[in-house]
Amino acid sequence: MSELRWNPQLMQWVIVATHRQHRTFKPPKEFCPLCPTKPGAFPTEIPAENYEIVVFENKFPSLRTPPPEMGVQPSDLYPAAPAEGICEVICYSPDHYLTLGDATAEHIYNLIQVWADRYRELGSKPGIEYVYIFENRGDAVGVTLHHPHGQIYAFPFIPPVPKQELEAAKQHKEKHGTCLYCDILKQEKADQVRIVCENSSFAAFVPFYARFPYEVHIFSKRHVGSLLDLTDDEAADLACILKELITGYDRLFGFTLPYIMALHQVPAKGDYPEYHLHFEFYPFNRTETKLKYLAGVESGAGTFITDMSPEEQAERLRGAVK
Repeated sequence: MSELRWNPQLMQWVIVATHRQHRTFKPPKEFCPLCPTKPGAFPTEIPAENYEIVVFENKFPSLRTPPPEMGVQPSDLYPAAPAEGICEVICYSPDHYLTLGDATAEHIYNLIQVWADRYRELGSKPGIEYVYIFENRGDAVGVTLHHPHGQIYAFPFIPPVPKQELEAAKQHKEKHGTCLYCDILKQEKADQVRIVCENSSFAAFVPFYARFPYEVHIFSKRHVGSLLDLTDDEAADLACILKELITGYDRLFGFTLPYIMALHQVPAKGDYPEYHLHFEFYPFNRTETKLKYLAGVESGAGTFITDMSPEEQAERLRGAVK
């Protein structure tokens, strides 16, 4: 059963997807459903002996088209709606142990082309309002499959975080006549102390307002709204800076650093000239052995507390990147 339930306190949708309780959970490598299907071996989700990058619909989707029947009756106080949408899985490589930091820049460039293709295709479908591309990596994030992969959710609404960013960008544009994200990047470039790495087209930095330990945002230097707006050279630069940052993450403590990677682009429908393409990375390790937990203040009050200054985090990350 999947359905959308409205939270009148926070004015946002919650997805109830009870069937996901039974999704595949950390199988041994020989039974990994994201590896290629080898002759005579365990059949996987990918009926091929090898592949480069593969995209397919999630077997345990939170959203689906057509949506299943709802299990509740909505009311004026508690609106509900069908969980209509699309959930896809992107397998980065047939190598069960590869990370994006291990991949070549050329391979990551190809992955960017896949992201752009799925953003275009899914966003064009009726009823889809937002295409969210992301990666969950590592046990600390709660992954259930360790094979290198990301996910795409094609939502029938704009989720709360992008929606709040869109509103902030709109208000900034109306007040100052400039792009909020361009101004943030300009400030970070002027300060320099939080820049981690950059190239001709992109800059990666620990933001002044970082919430997670070693949180990094990657901004396009040119004002663009989505991956579809990038030139080939810009896409190649994006591949290089993603590899550079993720390799630095993995050097930081000497192991594959758990993180969430979130790609924020303009919504699928409508006109949002004030918005700006960017990536956000949320690691969970504040030290080699200690994790950042979203406890009482973060989860209950929505205010983050960080144990290290963003400037200190950026300095350590710069050393790991170099």
